[in-house]
Amino acid sequence: MSASVSMPLGGVQVGSYDDYQQAQRAVDHLSDQKFPVENVTIIGSDLRLVEKVTGRLTWGRAIGAGAASGAWFGLFVGLLLGIFAPDGSSWIGSVLTGLLIGLVFGAVFAAVGYAATGGRRDFTSTSKTVAGRYDVMCNPQYAEEARAELARLSLRG
Repeated sequence: MSASVSMPLGGVQVGSYDDYQQAQRAVDHLSDQKFPVENVTIIGSDLRLVEKVTGRLTWGRAIGAGAASGAWFGLFVGLLLGIFAPDGSSWIGSVLTGLLIGLVFGAVFAAVGYAATGGRRDFTSTSKTVAGRYDVMCNPQYAEEARAELARLSLRG
């Protein structure tokens, strides 16, 4: 027998909220009241992907972002190699060499990647998954206690 997403392993709904912060606040309230929260689950339903377009992607932005990313990685490698340098000047040389090589390789790989898209995605974006509703579910033996505590919370505002 498999568990349903809306009713996991015998759990019952004790609250339903429009956003995650409200559901989190409800579970935090239960925890503050010494309720055994290990019997509680928050389930997001009606999932959707929200992608926020942050700007236009150009050759300059693509190469610049790749160069910056490569420079950070190169700096990290240079610092690691610099640990084994026999003196201070070798350490600085290792760090700078790693930084420059990382910068160049990052820029080259970003340019190749951008060229490979062929202009099909000339924008930058961030994405996240959000739910339309968040249900607080609880083990049936604790459900009435959880509902009573959550009712007190809703009366407090």
